[in-house]
Amino acid sequence: ISKEVALIFIFFFPEINDSEGHPSSSHQSLKGTSKWATSLENLLEDPEGVKRFREFLKKEFSEENVLFWLACEEFKKTQGKKQMQEKAKEIYMTFLSSKASSQVNVEGQSRLSETILETPHPLMFQKLQDQIFNLMKYDSYSRFLKSDIFLNHKKSEEQEENSPEAQTAAKRASRIYNT
Repeated sequence: ISKEVALIFIFFFPEINDSEGHPSSSHQSLKGTSKWATSLENLLEDPEGVKRFREFLKKEFSEENVLFWLACEEFKKTQGKKQMQEKAKEIYMTFLSSKASSQVNVEGQSRLSETILETPHPLMFQKLQDQIFNLMKYDSYSRFLKSDIFLNHKKSEEQEENSPEAQTAAKRASRIYNT
């Protein structure tokens, strides 16, 4: 079964189960750059994708956007008022304060005052995080997909897939499915 046929099959019949009995979907079958190209969410779920995206944003002088987004994601998982206060202050001082070392570009009226840091809650940065996410999604993400960083990584993935070892594994897999 060729890759094209498999992808068409998965696209039109996502409800069909994989070899382990789990429902298969096009998102589960995609990996690496193919998955990154489907959405910014998929890119940010993959540590290698985040690494490459950060590398790209660094060249664009906007790495603070993804760092802020990641810090907010971690903050949401924080337990305990004292730890939340510490992390909230760290995020504020690093990304939001007028003296921040890596200040993010969010709408002025959305900025938090330091007083809110005393009573933190997991979603206190959500509006600002959403602004930064949308900024990345509608601005830098599309440029990333056209960048040398992305295209070179995609090319190296394709070369690995077309290597003799990968070809042999694909042939073994097709024999299994064709029996």
